[in-house]
Amino acid sequence: MEQTSDLEIFLVATPGLEAPLHAEAVEKGFAGAKIVPGGVSCRGAWPEVWRANLCMRGANKVLVRLGSFPAVHLAQLDKRARKFPWSDVLRPDVPVKVEATSRKSRIYHAGAARQRIEQAITGTLGAPISSDAGLRVLLRIEKDICTLSVDTSGEPLHKRGHKPAVAKAPMRETMAAMFLRECGYDGSEPVLDPMCGSGTFVIEAAEIALGLNPGRSRRFAFEDLQGFDSKAWAAMQQNDPRSETDMVFYGSDRNTGAVDAAATNADRAGVAAHTLFQCKSVSDIKPPAGPVGLVIVNPPYGARIGDEKRLRSLYGSLGKVLMSRFSGWRAGIVTSNQSLARATRLPLLAPGPVVDHGGTKIRLYRTDPLP
Repeated sequence: MEQTSDLEIFLVATPGLEAPLHAEAVEKGFAGAKIVPGGVSCRGAWPEVWRANLCMRGANKVLVRLGSFPAVHLAQLDKRARKFPWSDVLRPDVPVKVEATSRKSRIYHAGAARQRIEQAITGTLGAPISSDAGLRVLLRIEKDICTLSVDTSGEPLHKRGHKPAVAKAPMRETMAAMFLRECGYDGSEPVLDPMCGSGTFVIEAAEIALGLNPGRSRRFAFEDLQGFDSKAWAAMQQNDPRSETDMVFYGSDRNTGAVDAAATNADRAGVAAHTLFQCKSVSDIKPPAGPVGLVIVNPPYGARIGDEKRLRSLYGSLGKVLMSRFSGWRAGIVTSNQSLARATRLPLLAPGPVVDHGGTKIRLYRTDPLP
């Protein structure tokens, strides 16, 4: 196994958001960060793995590559898996779940490959195998090379640990953070979301401005690994890069339930003093007093036939309000439908890359500061 001072750390991206995730990793000082298929690869010791889980806003998971070897049949996989130094990373008393995939390889049966890894872990280490274990070992076989990784996050990282109340069709926190970054948001300007739902954009914006670590409220799978140093981890958590701001971040929605959920979520995230949620329709929004900033919105896309006409008028009225009242502000609109984005009649820049949002293909449409 590689020396633990130089692990290969893999940050899993939402498909289409690899570039802003890479920019975030570089900004936060992760060594050797580069875009690879599926995300961003960087290097570091175990404390860097903890730090990635604690502070990276755009990663869905943090995986650590444990090692790789060639194998062309199951007996060979079995033999090599039994020689693998499991005890360097896993604990005998912590249950493990194994997942396997195979592509373009002579070992084509992923289920049989998974069983070999499970038998190797129980046989050599004694750790129990459980389908609902919080700790996952991943086997990927590609072109006869078997790569073993451990998922150090556990629950996906968009689960920040302080947000129970969800309005319908929520934007994941990891995606919201990356769309904010794509709009040039760095925490130094106000943000307004006129269709805020459960408040994700507004709360992420406030957390970024306050320098709060996204993983500050939850536990991670790496806490169950061999050699985990709880004292060093506690010290890292306390070394929070918090900053002061007197800015307020604004959300509104015509649904009172959404507004209540957003306020509850902001309170649980510890940003209630910096957020204001109000019940109002898009046609009633006005820019708050103070500096110009960013309006960012994830309006309905209209999956059902017959929605489009009604939605065109909603997008049209959003565009009118922004053009008539929000001079100097930038706008960001996340939608699956280019003709709806155009219905705003806003001076849109070239759209961002296609992003996979739970099977729906969405894109970010941005403007420069409005005239």
